[in-house]
Amino acid sequence: MARVLVVDDEEGIRAFIGEVLEGEGHEVVLAADGRVALAALARGSFHLMITDLRMPHVDGMTLLERARSERPEMEVVVLTAHGTVEGAVQAMKLGAFDYLQKPLQSPNELRLVVARALERRALIDRVDLAAHDGTSALGHLTFGDPTMVELVRQAEKVARTDATVLITGESGTGKEVLARAIHAASRRAKGPFVAVNCATLSDTLLESELFGHEKGAFTGASQRRRGKVELADGGTFFLDEIGEMTPNLQAKLLRVLQEKTFERVGGNQVLTADLRWIAATHRDLARAMGEGSFREDLYHRLAVFPLRLPPLRDRKVDLVPLADELMTRVARGLGRPGLVLRDDARQALATHDWPGNVRELVNTLERAAILAEGDAIGAADLGLVARPRESDAGAGTLQVAEKAAIIEALAAVGGHRKRAAERLGIGERTLYDKIKALGIGEPAKR
Repeated sequence: MARVLVVDDEEGIRAFIGEVLEGEGHEVVLAADGRVALAALARGSFHLMITDLRMPHVDGMTLLERARSERPEMEVVVLTAHGTVEGAVQAMKLGAFDYLQKPLQSPNELRLVVARALERRALIDRVDLAAHDGTSALGHLTFGDPTMVELVRQAEKVARTDATVLITGESGTGKEVLARAIHAASRRAKGPFVAVNCATLSDTLLESELFGHEKGAFTGASQRRRGKVELADGGTFFLDEIGEMTPNLQAKLLRVLQEKTFERVGGNQVLTADLRWIAATHRDLARAMGEGSFREDLYHRLAVFPLRLPPLRDRKVDLVPLADELMTRVARGLGRPGLVLRDDARQALATHDWPGNVRELVNTLERAAILAEGDAIGAADLGLVARPRESDAGAGTLQVAEKAAIIEALAAVGGHRKRAAERLGIGERTLYDKIKALGIGEPAKR
């Protein structure tokens, strides 16, 4: 799973977080203060750091700044005591993913934040989109594929404005990467970039995540919590998988977009936030509007400037150069900087269909880099499952092969859908949709 560094000067909190995360299969390293944490960071890499803000010797804010500078690929979640949320807000402006208030309310709250942080930390998000000479972040992106060249040109233009952007495309194509690049090239670049995935939370939790809640607003709301909309003030708010939002919440979001005001759950104080909105989805929203599951008025508010990311299978010109670039970054992250792709591996990558798109490519390269014995990765190390192309064998044959691959992955992990999705290199929601569309039943538990 993931490697997590937990930093807190309170032994009980360190032990609690460590026990919960080790129970999820993560490797956990505990540090009693910032100095110990810095030493741990110098010795190795981590996927995630969870750190308290108030500690002796080196405080959490200093630790966060050092981590964002020296380990930019690592996600950071901060811990803050009740009544000191201002520090957490400042931490998020410096690049922290989220915050948790102490005392921690439940293991589930911790698991949820960690799961979301690790999802965002996907290796593709580590591709450096910013130019080193201080020019536009989007101007630094280069592609051979004409569709991508035009998309980046359009994205660079809209980045100079505050227009709302709707990014569409299949799961794994890099919609959040593009959203971050637009933010980095905008006048709001020094403000926070706050992301919420609408597909990972229930209706009640998503509303609280967006707008915050007052104490006693619902069962378990033991204290006031500021929502992500408040925390994103002055920056960019990214709503991922907007197509999964229920009609009830769509109406509340529409009000925020129209009136630029909102209220916390269970509260009556009218709040405002200065935001730039970017939304993304892999769903066909035109079809969803026709079915009545997505509001047409909300769609038009979001799709002021639409951008569509093409699937990786349609970007053959970019595929091998992209694979080489990602291989360099994956190898560096794993402490194997000399690892490269052989020509037969490049050929195998170029002829694969990539249903999971860039996310599948990253997962394939990371898995191969872990398993490779020598200094070069060959085709056999990639472990790609041959899938007949629709043009060669017909759509029916392709569905048969896809169904077989999903059944095999589910069986290998005892029916655990999240792990099966990771194994296939696709999103969990995409896997769920495919299971439903292909009529796949529950596998026998091991």
